Amino acid sequence: MEATVAERGQITLPKAVRDALGLTKGTILKVELEGGRIILRKNVDDAISRARGKFKLDGFASVDEAMRAVRGRAPGDPLDQ
Repeated sequence: MEATVAERGQITLPKAVRDALGLTKGTILKVELEGGRIILRKNVDDAISRARGKFKLDGFASVDEAMRAVRGRAPGDPLDQ
């Protein structure tokens, strides 16, 4: 695959690459130089930070209650329950 550098130094990543990595508008990429190579890395921490706090616990009073329903116990519960 190839990408051409535009007049202002921008490149467009091929759609197959964007789709394979789940890159969408606003995704942060880390840019590194290694010898004569440019390495782009998806900033996974950023994706996790953006998702944090966006999901509701429908029908549960707390995260612990939801975990007990799914796993049978929550962190800190005695093992013999």
